[in-house]
Amino acid sequence: MESLIKFVQDEFVTTKDFPEFSAGDTITVYYEIREGEKVRTQFFRGVVIQKRGSGSSETFTIRKMSGTIGVERIFPINLPALQKIEINKKGKVRRARIFYFRGLTGKKARIKEARRK
Repeated sequence: MESLIKFVQDEFVTTKDFPEFSAGDTITVYYEIREGEKVRTQFFRGVVIQKRGSGSSETFTIRKMSGTIGVERIFPINLPALQKIEINKKGKVRRARIFYFRGLTGKKARIKEARRK
């Protein structure tokens, strides 16, 4: 049964080519919003808290601060409205899921930038 699901996903789900990113990275996601007849592009810039799943069911969670309120958004990697993903900073974290980041404020909420090779 699982091989049948995997076959259908591989055949019929179109995958887009996005850059490789992981938890701790600061990224900007550009996605399409439809309001009636109008279509516009909006972006969401924040820190990747987690990536989960694999294949066509893969999702990633981004957290940003809007004033003093934290806003999180979950994006499926195969969302048709997703236009592009830009990596702004590569972060250096020691975990794959940085949920502890939600409780940090001020200088403690900074993530060190990873050195690029």
